[in-house]
Amino acid sequence: MQSGALRFRAVILFITLIGVSASLYSVSFYRRDRDHFAADAPVNVDTTAHVDTTAHVDTTVDIDQSVSFGQTILQDWEWVTSHNMTYPLRYSSRVITTRKVPGLRRASLTRIDKPLFVTFHTIESALDEKVSTTEVLELEVPSFKKAPVKAAHLIFGIQTTIKRLEDSVPQLARWIANTGAKLYVVLLEAEGIPVKIEQLVGLETSMRTQGFDVTLFPAHEEDTFPQRYFSLVNIMYQHRTPLTQWVSLIDDDTFFPSMHALLAMLEKHDSGEQHYIGSLSEDWWAVQHYGFMGFGGAGIFLSLPLAEVVDAHTDVCKNNLRSSAGDITVMDCIYTHTPTKLTPVPDLHQADMHGDLSGFYESGRHHLSLHHWKEGSVFGKGLPMADMHLVSDVCGECFLQRWQFGNDMLLTNAFSITTYPKGHLKSGDPNEVDMEKLEETWNSNMNMRHSLGPARPRLVLEEEKIQYSFLNATIFNGGVRQLYFHKGIDGDLDTLLELLWTEAGQD
Repeated sequence: MQSGALRFRAVILFITLIGVSASLYSVSFYRRDRDHFAADAPVNVDTTAHVDTTAHVDTTVDIDQSVSFGQTILQDWEWVTSHNMTYPLRYSSRVITTRKVPGLRRASLTRIDKPLFVTFHTIESALDEKVSTTEVLELEVPSFKKAPVKAAHLIFGIQTTIKRLEDSVPQLARWIANTGAKLYVVLLEAEGIPVKIEQLVGLETSMRTQGFDVTLFPAHEEDTFPQRYFSLVNIMYQHRTPLTQWVSLIDDDTFFPSMHALLAMLEKHDSGEQHYIGSLSEDWWAVQHYGFMGFGGAGIFLSLPLAEVVDAHTDVCKNNLRSSAGDITVMDCIYTHTPTKLTPVPDLHQADMHGDLSGFYESGRHHLSLHHWKEGSVFGKGLPMADMHLVSDVCGECFLQRWQFGNDMLLTNAFSITTYPKGHLKSGDPNEVDMEKLEETWNSNMNMRHSLGPARPRLVLEEEKIQYSFLNATIFNGGVRQLYFHKGIDGDLDTLLELLWTEAGQD
């Protein structure tokens, strides 16, 4: 590693380079044409919808005194303008307090016989008086611990460009920082362009100050994409410690919503034996075409005994490629030199769908991993995964959990609020749909029954389903503020909805 003086100089240079980082060339890495907060115990997902009879409206709260709401949204007009909102603006808000209940299981859908929003306001201009009151709703959530997990027995590996890694740091920090898990990253400036050492050292130093146990390596210039990816096994195995039990290959856009849940999954397997754990693609065509293997974006986990065998065959496996895909090379090496076969874990997700993934995120299912969140959202850019995940600070496993309010509104926490004006949520209505079935919203006719089924046809947006998309979240006053937005059409007003999540108190 570099000396202290060199590191200091590199950090200064790195800070200077940040100002021009937008000019760095960024490549789109290989994709096939298929293109830390959690429960006290392993997560049990209750997929049976039920009525939460304890959810109730508590009182009317003066927000100016309790959470300074008016100072954080309605005076931030430049922010509103940046998202193309126009006046007059339809607006409503709700304070939600979460109460931890030991033994409560995370449900796929919880039905509550009260409205989520009580009062709507029309904001005519920036000069309008700020809204200062709202009503509090209490929701029960499974008990959870706020302390980060202890994951020193895990090592993660990524190969990517330095710009993509910089972009991924906030998301990576949500699940790996301050856990003791090690992270090794092989870097390029761009495909065919080596990374500058001063950039590498500067980024590593910055990440370490944020709680990462991270080491960055420049890629070998002669290595191809699959060789760089495969070399991660060798790097992780050679840097193992007496505590190491698992090594994991991931992409720079792999996201683990709950390290507690991930560790609970791994604890079901004896790390002293050879294990190859991962997930198939959601697209059955990809499975047939590429093989029965762990697809890299979902996360691939090798027990240390299996990593030892792969490491011992590094040269022969790395130099006898049949594909340009790194995860295929890992599979080939394992299947050629060991009798170990993939243990598929469906809750790890490659997310090989394209287009609108609302149906996937709004399914209410518990996800161990998410992938391809950088691809896009309703606003034409990647999903703000770090902001979306903030709500887990106050409600644990509630990220992407669903609550139905009354007969027409559904909250998918940190993704969307949706209304169904034609009765699709109303029990006994001729248009009622089975909300336990995943809505197929993406742009393909892929066969996904093995992975995401059962499914149902997509609903027509703006007619059968009105979607208020997650826009932004921030931490303030000990809570998490979320904003959801719907652009008005055909003369309707733009609508901004706010949820302020707080904790009811410590257990």
